Amino acid sequence: MMMQTGQAAPWFTAPTPSVPNFNFSSLGGRYVLLAFLPTEPIARQLALAAMQAHQSLYDQTNLVAFGVLRDPVAMSQAQDRPGLMWFLDQSGAVSRAYGAVSQAGVETPYWCLLDPSLRVMVAGGMDQTEQVFAAIRALPAPGDHAGVPLHAPVLVVPRIFEPEMCARLIEFYERRGGERSGTMRQVGGKTVAVLDDFKSRRDATIEDEAFRDELRARIQTRLLRPINRAFQFNPTRIERYIVACYDADDGGGYFKPHRDNTTSGTAHRKFACSINLNAEEFEGGDLRFPEFGPKTYRPPTGGAVVFSCSLLHEATPVTRGRRYAFLPFFFDEAGEALRQKNLHTLQFGDEPSARAAGA
Repeated sequence: MMMQTGQAAPWFTAPTPSVPNFNFSSLGGRYVLLAFLPTEPIARQLALAAMQAHQSLYDQTNLVAFGVLRDPVAMSQAQDRPGLMWFLDQSGAVSRAYGAVSQAGVETPYWCLLDPSLRVMVAGGMDQTEQVFAAIRALPAPGDHAGVPLHAPVLVVPRIFEPEMCARLIEFYERRGGERSGTMRQVGGKTVAVLDDFKSRRDATIEDEAFRDELRARIQTRLLRPINRAFQFNPTRIERYIVACYDADDGGGYFKPHRDNTTSGTAHRKFACSINLNAEEFEGGDLRFPEFGPKTYRPPTGGAVVFSCSLLHEATPVTRGRRYAFLPFFFDEAGEALRQKNLHTLQFGDEPSARAAGA
């Protein structure tokens, strides 16, 4: 049975011809067309011809298209192109999750258009191809898909660190120096830090326990209660005491759209926090949540923005100057139990290891 309008699209990880483990949840912030293609060769060719005839629509920024293939011959011939890629659904798990194949193996090929929050917007059978593509051609900009302005469910709290503490943290980074920061990925059952162009940032880790105690005391008394009121969550543990630097002169200073808890080694993380240390001294470098439109968020110097680790988010490129920030994660005792359970999957590398301290 086809997905219905308004349903949340199931998340999955599947191979494409160019990416061994493509994380579907990374696609938020733009429209996504999924084509659950027939296995019958002639019907599949007709659907493929329709996809290719509309390739000018797949600009990657506003719309990306994926064909979902189950036929071995079609999978062996598929090649990813900009804006048009292919999920290789050899087991049929993706097709079953979307109702394109029943548990009894009966297939229902169809087009499934998802909105930027990865919810179903249009679903139509292969006999409705023209209507589906007419709807795609009439789509508004991704940020206008809801018809009203959207706001990410984030909490902004000023005055967590006083100016003197912000200056101390920046001075610590300048004295200590930063190391290139990696992105946590799930590779072969392990969570590893990968250094690539997905992220341009340098981090300095605070090891001194007395300094950590000072930072933790401010977070305890100035931030935890607002988090509880906003999210009904009681953080009891902090992961990471780092000062991060996004530098316009060092690769642009950015972090592309990602979620913070999608690997076994990071699954315990519940809320992310970004405390700006010099908000008036750089351009760019704001937080954006693509599923909720183009609006960006910048806490004031010493202020925090707190948000669920499950939200897709990015640090936009710093275009002038340096952005300094303190970037902890928060979790609780249930999260600590999960962290301990998954420690064996964490392969230490350039990313600071998970360390918890009572908050």
